[in-house]
Amino acid sequence: MNSNLRRPYLLSLSILASAMIVAGCAEPAAQEAPASVPEVSVVTVEAGPVSLTSELAGRTSPFMVSEVRPQVGGIVKKRSFVEGSDVKAGDTLYEIDPATYKANHNSAKAALAKAEANLKVARLTSNRYKELVKINAVSRQDNDRATAEMLQAQADVASAKAALDMAAINLGYTRVTAPISGRIGQSSITPGALLSANQTSPLATIQQLDPIYVDVTQSSVELMRLRRALASGSLSSTEDGKANVKLVLEDGTLYAHPGKLQFSDVSVDIGTGMVRLRAVFPNPEQHLLPGMYVRAVLEEGVRHDAILVPQKGVTRDAKGNATALVLNAADVVEARVLKTSRTVGDQWLVDDGIKAGERLIVEGVQKVRPGTNAQVAEQQVADPAAGKGDDLASADRSSDHSQASN
Repeated sequence: MNSNLRRPYLLSLSILASAMIVAGCAEPAAQEAPASVPEVSVVTVEAGPVSLTSELAGRTSPFMVSEVRPQVGGIVKKRSFVEGSDVKAGDTLYEIDPATYKANHNSAKAALAKAEANLKVARLTSNRYKELVKINAVSRQDNDRATAEMLQAQADVASAKAALDMAAINLGYTRVTAPISGRIGQSSITPGALLSANQTSPLATIQQLDPIYVDVTQSSVELMRLRRALASGSLSSTEDGKANVKLVLEDGTLYAHPGKLQFSDVSVDIGTGMVRLRAVFPNPEQHLLPGMYVRAVLEEGVRHDAILVPQKGVTRDAKGNATALVLNAADVVEARVLKTSRTVGDQWLVDDGIKAGERLIVEGVQKVRPGTNAQVAEQQVADPAAGKGDDLASADRSSDHSQASN
């Protein structure tokens, strides 16, 4: 090969080799560059008082129920109420034909008058014989007989009075009245029906709806847990000792009037292991009717220094334990196993595993691992005033530029 052609060829080879050497040296340097620290979002855990509630399903029941029944027999002459209306205690509901009972009442009154007349004669005779026996004008036997006849006449008067009272009571029973105030339902009979005393089927039913009961059930386990918490002091009860109750209706709306927990049953249902609780609610508008399905929200008490953490910062491991990642003071990620008891809104109530003041990782969990470093992502919030100032500065610069161009 010509020496003049060989020199450019060798020069090109040397340049290519130098470039490859430089590239080979630069590649390890790029690989050895330190990796960036992942950014995460954290929430600083705080402790404070929290009102704990329990939501239980239940149904409404009337405050008082009374079945109207006749106490005397007879033909119904009149019905004096409108079905489905409100009645007051003592209002006349039905009228039974009183003719027979009026006659019995008049007969008892006449019998009483006759007994009182006989008593008057017997008393005069007894008093006269008491004076005559002193002078031996009558025998002692006649005097004793007169005294006994007077006592018998007194007993006849008392018996006649009792009969008159019974006749008056039966006459009053011909007016069937409302025993309680409330809303009366459908009538089972119409005028002209024949009634018998103390019959088994009621004529109508009256239900008192203001106030009204709400019966709910709670497991015996939850009831025991609540009592232990109150006894230990971790929960404090309400001031009056009766839990406040709110009501959620079937359509999801909140009932306007709060209620009070009245009592809890003294026995546990063997089949279900549940305890019945009863709350009482005012019902002035009578929006609540017996048999409605509702959800009662019971205030169990207030837990002081309670720790709540967002649900999105808590996961579950293979065993079902609640776990979370915490960023410590050295910005190192730590894994924690939490002991949670319940949810409060969109947060978990934590009993153990995290303390107030620690930083819980809520976003970027998939970027980090326990034992690695992480940094808190800065939250950039737009400042309207700053934006307006930038716009004004930009406008001023544009104005200056246009003036300089002119």
